[in-house]
Amino acid sequence: MKPGIHQTIRNITLLLPATLFLLLGCGEQATDSEDGNATGAAEVRGVTDTEIVLGMHTDLSGAIATLGVDGANGTRMRFDEANEAGGIHGRKIKLVVEDNQYQVPKAISVANKLIHRDNIFAMVMAIGTQTNNAVLTQLLEENIPNLFPISGARSMVDPAHRLKFHARGIYYDEIRAAARYFVEERGVKGICAIYQDTEYGQEILEAATDQAEAMGMSLLTTSAHKPTESEFTSAILKLREAQCDLVLMGTVVRDTILVLEAARKLGWEDVAWVGNNAAYNQTVADQESGAGEGYYAFVHMGMMYRDSPPTEEAAYWWDRFVERHGRNPEYVALEAYRNADIVVEALTRAGPDLTVDSLIAALESIDDYTDIFGYPVSFGPDKHQGVTVSALSQIRDGRWHTMEQSISY
Repeated sequence: MKPGIHQTIRNITLLLPATLFLLLGCGEQATDSEDGNATGAAEVRGVTDTEIVLGMHTDLSGAIATLGVDGANGTRMRFDEANEAGGIHGRKIKLVVEDNQYQVPKAISVANKLIHRDNIFAMVMAIGTQTNNAVLTQLLEENIPNLFPISGARSMVDPAHRLKFHARGIYYDEIRAAARYFVEERGVKGICAIYQDTEYGQEILEAATDQAEAMGMSLLTTSAHKPTESEFTSAILKLREAQCDLVLMGTVVRDTILVLEAARKLGWEDVAWVGNNAAYNQTVADQESGAGEGYYAFVHMGMMYRDSPPTEEAAYWWDRFVERHGRNPEYVALEAYRNADIVVEALTRAGPDLTVDSLIAALESIDDYTDIFGYPVSFGPDKHQGVTVSALSQIRDGRWHTMEQSISY
């Protein structure tokens, strides 16, 4: 080669390290090809300069759709309000809702879509114990927060995890509290349980068994059923023959009604039927037969009625919900709206540089929150379960009435 060519090659070789350094050093200031904005931080899943993508899998067409639809409506209502007010630090919330049909295979399928196709930043208000359990491990592995699931399963808080936040009662704790309350305050002698043969139902059975043993008692008998079962005559006869005067229920709305109807038809009245949030629904109280009369539930939020709102703000919320959806809200709508409000508050506190870590720190800083319905919720670095007390509610004259409040677990 000519000397000039050797010199040119040598010059290029000397320049390569500096060129690579400049290219790599400028990488963090590169222009994003999608939004045309320069970013100085690493990409965060589900977060752009204009949008925060949140996911929700709920039951819109299955066995507990009456709960799932209200949960979706309450959640979307609060996020829409935030968006209409200009968003959060310039970003709008995009909520992607999928129907899990209260079935594990469907929950896994739609969760995969939310995680891998929609690239959600967090999962919010997902409904169902077994459906939440089916996707929880994957969420944690993918560093996706699971915020305020509509499930009282122990797995939603235990074992503790930085990505898990909860804002309702734990079924296990509530059923134990119910058993203790009815034995100590109402003098019941014979404890029994009827429950779905599901993960949710098993937690109810374990709670009833453990609390009975803790009080030196044992369950007189139990009855399990599939979520789709519709005939309960034999189950009621079994419970009555065992002389139960307290039946702890691991049921949801449909099977709760069917169990109570079967007991009514058999004329069995001298027994206390006690459930939890999973069957805390106006549909149970509305039964024309009156089968729901006297039914109890331990809950973390009491049912609200328009003619007796807890606050003026709650009454205004009720009217807006009815105008928007053309029907009265169930308590799940209240819960979901409240939880969505906590999410909005946390996103606001997290600041414009939103990351999973900044969201967690923001949630842990919410230690003095009270919702528009009058219920307090608090978190902390070592406290991701926001609610630790329940109220006892009973159906009387077609309405839910709160009887005892602040019953601790």
